[in-house]
Amino acid sequence: MNDDVTPTFDHVIIGGGTAGCLLANRLSADPAKRVLLLEAGGRDDYHWIHIPVGYLHCIGNPRTDWLYQTEPDPGLNGRSLRYPRGKVLGGCSSINGMIYMRGQSRDYDHWAAVTGDDGWRWDACLPVFKQHEDHHGGADEMHGAGGEWRVEKQRLRWDVLEAFALAAQQAGIPASADFNRGNNEGVGYFEVNQRAGWRWNTAKAFLRPTCYGRPNFEMWTGVQVTRLLIERGADGALRCTGCDVQTPHGPETVRASAEVLLSAGAVGSPQLLQLSGLGPAGLLQQYGIAVAQDLPGVGENLQDHLQIRAVFKLQGVPTLNTLSASWWGRARIGLEYAFKRSGPMSMAPSQLGAFTRSSPDHTWPNLEYHVQPLSLEAFGEPLHRFDAFTASVCNLNPTSRGAIRIRSPRFEDAPLIAPRYLSTEADRQVAADSLRVTRRIAAQPALAKYRPEEVKPGVQFQTDAELARLAGDIGTTIFHPVGTCRMGRDDDPQAVVDAQLRVRGVAGLRVVDASVMPTITSGNTNSPTLMIAEKAAQWIRADHGHRR
Repeated sequence: MNDDVTPTFDHVIIGGGTAGCLLANRLSADPAKRVLLLEAGGRDDYHWIHIPVGYLHCIGNPRTDWLYQTEPDPGLNGRSLRYPRGKVLGGCSSINGMIYMRGQSRDYDHWAAVTGDDGWRWDACLPVFKQHEDHHGGADEMHGAGGEWRVEKQRLRWDVLEAFALAAQQAGIPASADFNRGNNEGVGYFEVNQRAGWRWNTAKAFLRPTCYGRPNFEMWTGVQVTRLLIERGADGALRCTGCDVQTPHGPETVRASAEVLLSAGAVGSPQLLQLSGLGPAGLLQQYGIAVAQDLPGVGENLQDHLQIRAVFKLQGVPTLNTLSASWWGRARIGLEYAFKRSGPMSMAPSQLGAFTRSSPDHTWPNLEYHVQPLSLEAFGEPLHRFDAFTASVCNLNPTSRGAIRIRSPRFEDAPLIAPRYLSTEADRQVAADSLRVTRRIAAQPALAKYRPEEVKPGVQFQTDAELARLAGDIGTTIFHPVGTCRMGRDDDPQAVVDAQLRVRGVAGLRVVDASVMPTITSGNTNSPTLMIAEKAAQWIRADHGHRR
């Protein structure tokens, strides 16, 4: 940082998370281009980031999490939820569930239809996924090898998960060895972003060591961007020329001669746009912010996957509940990880997955299960003292839409987060039907020997209305917010960015993160965000004459 001269770079990247790390890698590959990466959190040197089970210590920890809370949600019967977002290098890839999931081909074909750009079709996106992938099975027509983004099998096995998988097959869900081939219907173990039993986040994959050795790359951590600099030229056109940054040493201004790339995530990106005068005019005027560009879609269209956690008590099979109850059990778990990098400490938060339909009316799988050999009352609370499994089910394609809105003109104040879960009749019906699918799986012969007993939500709840209300009582976020700066056609008044992620009406500014998704993908959202960043990097390099 220079106290005398305003630092100027070709590209300024705001946010060192999933998208930002890849952008930094790709754009700094040309030694003639100066690249600055700004990250509000610290470096990813906290040991719990790298031990897979360490997400338990990272979520809710101010060292790694923004500690957001939602507004009381009518669809959740007035409850407010913890809303984790990564505040550390690697962003959410440093604290998430590590599941490698692309979604379904129809997701991307729909994006192409919404934007009018066939570059978003599945057939066009698949090679981009493969470009940075390093799949344990090697390269084939569906997977890449040799890229930065490592994908491995999980290093564990549980009898109860094997039984659940067989029960799902008995209930009509086929077995699947690969959820990433365009149609993820089936049941099987998730593949994960790990390397030899360690979490593989985007900071390891794309920053270290590559970017750190480049003299044209600079990174500031522990700094927060307070606003974008939006200037109007003599011709009346708007351009983003840089940003103001709050650093530990005081305020700083940085300039971008080519582009500013906003990769602060589905919460942070709309917040910063609004603070900078880009957003719904009425909202900005409410807080005395001068309107640079009226963009009514900024902060709207929030979508997320709401998981409904069903818990079944078991007999005659060990689960993590009892295996970790004694000091000796915990010691064995620790020793297994220390010597083999396997076992419970290598576990992603969810190990077994299943994709199926909530009813025959659906052409594609519209439910995703995250199944775990454990149970607890709520995230962060102790495990139950009895053996059990949890089958969390989410509606992959919710029709409910929420919003992210500033609540003051101060960058320090967290924005208002209103997901509006279960606010449509269609979502309430899928919630009720999904609990019935869970019960149908639990009733199959493969699980009968363990005598499953439904603890949550409870067999006394049977009607659509009862189950929908119960979904509101026990549903929680599965940490997949997207859509708050969505892309679309030029004639779409709610579109914030165009098909190449350029902010409408403002030159020199793109949004590159999960907020640009017009609709949520049918699965976990981290790797689709990485694919979005890979495509954006290609456009940026082409637009600004990058070499190599």
